[in-house]
Amino acid sequence: MANQMQSEIAELNTELEEVEDPRECYAMVQARIRRYRQAGQKVPEDLTLIERRLMNECMAASQGRD
Repeated sequence: MANQMQSEIAELNTELEEVEDPRECYAMVQARIRRYRQAGQKVPEDLTLIERRLMNECMAASQGRD
């Protein structure tokens, strides 16, 4: 199962690299986290770290620090 999660996160990272708007990326990560929680699975730590990084990027952009 861990390999499947790693490949899903790698796939998500590839998708995120193609999107320029950090808010859209953050929404994509949130949707993925929601799916894990709805399935009763633990949210991978890597995904939580990506979420946190994107949240910081969104806050910086909203404050004109991008």
